[in-house]
Amino acid sequence: MNVVDSSAWLSYFAGDKNSGQFAKPIEAIDKLLVPSITLTEVFKCILRQRNKESAFEAIAHMEQGTVIPLDSNIAINAASFGVELKLPLADSIIYATARKFNAIVWTQDADFKNLSDVKFYPRAKGT
Repeated sequence: MNVVDSSAWLSYFAGDKNSGQFAKPIEAIDKLLVPSITLTEVFKCILRQRNKESAFEAIAHMEQGTVIPLDSNIAINAASFGVELKLPLADSIIYATARKFNAIVWTQDADFKNLSDVKFYPRAKGT
């Protein structure tokens, strides 16, 4: 199973230098888990940079995977990961979601860099 974090989704949608790294897990819809927090982050970023129509198009693509809502189990584990691993709130929710489903996190966010079961690709220069 795969969890693609917000930075990787944005890279994919922008078609930047790292987008090819994230195409495989994003396009493997049957193995794609989408933490609901990534919908929030991606929608907000695209809305700010482009417009509402573009933001909704991105969300429609993301929803082809299995959207995982924030439940109490994920929330509590996210809080623990946040404290233990010093992760920001959204990152801790993404990581807790991946752990719940034994999934790989695909990212270019350095907060995940040294965590287990993470495919980290440094952010391309200029992105």
